[in-house]
Amino acid sequence: MALNTNAVGKPIGPLKRDYTWKDVVLYALGVGAGFSELNYCYEKDLKVIPSFSIAMIFDLFFQVAVASSINLAGVLHGEQELIFHNPIPTEGTLVTMGKIVDHYDKGKDKGALIVAESDTVHANGQKLFTSIITIFGRLDGGFGGKNLKKAPVKFPNREPDCVVEAFPSPDQPLLYRLSGDIFQLHVDRKFARLAGFDMPIMHGLCTHGFACRALVASLVPGRPERVRRLACRFSKTLYPGVPIKTLIWRTAQGKAIWRTVNAENDQVVIDNGVFEYGDTP
Repeated sequence: MALNTNAVGKPIGPLKRDYTWKDVVLYALGVGAGFSELNYCYEKDLKVIPSFSIAMIFDLFFQVAVASSINLAGVLHGEQELIFHNPIPTEGTLVTMGKIVDHYDKGKDKGALIVAESDTVHANGQKLFTSIITIFGRLDGGFGGKNLKKAPVKFPNREPDCVVEAFPSPDQPLLYRLSGDIFQLHVDRKFARLAGFDMPIMHGLCTHGFACRALVASLVPGRPERVRRLACRFSKTLYPGVPIKTLIWRTAQGKAIWRTVNAENDQVVIDNGVFEYGDTP
């Protein structure tokens, strides 16, 4: 089935998501937090990991995929950008409105890109964050659309300023999926093999959450509410239980670039990372 290019520009939503402090903590545990970061895991003085935002609106991912008629056997998260307007409260109701911005054709054997943008507000009226998501349809290329070319992020020719190691559990996807992404690619061995993998793979957004924790701890320790922008490209899949390292370069006041690598072979699993931080304007 070809991509439904008529879906471009049509509104998706409103999507509503109620959540409590338990959802905030469950997400934190799902991305590797524990007693060493009790402010993410204990309702007393609780703070929200900024990447929690994308987990709470993950239904939009599948709404976009279904509206675009993506072949789900080949769907992967391609890129993710989050722009934060206000700190995320520890409970409440989120309301999200989005739309598909465009479809891009990388070629018959290279897949397609589906870009969607959304804004999320809290029930208290505050605009919390903007999400720009790029879905990679590995099996959907060759529909005759235009290609998308983006300039890569330029990394300094020097050692990173910070290197943060992490050790996801072999069972990490089983916990992370409880925050909303229950796609069978991350839990069902038979489905994973049909999709071309030896076993279920890590959620890209789970690794993304590990990276977000590393960035906050390195650049705005104890103050996740100071995160203004978090952007990246998912470049390679990762199997559960494989250790990772997040490499961080400070580039200017309030700005850094980053990538996350497989610590066993140094392959980049998340690339072109951008992190911006500061007080709310």
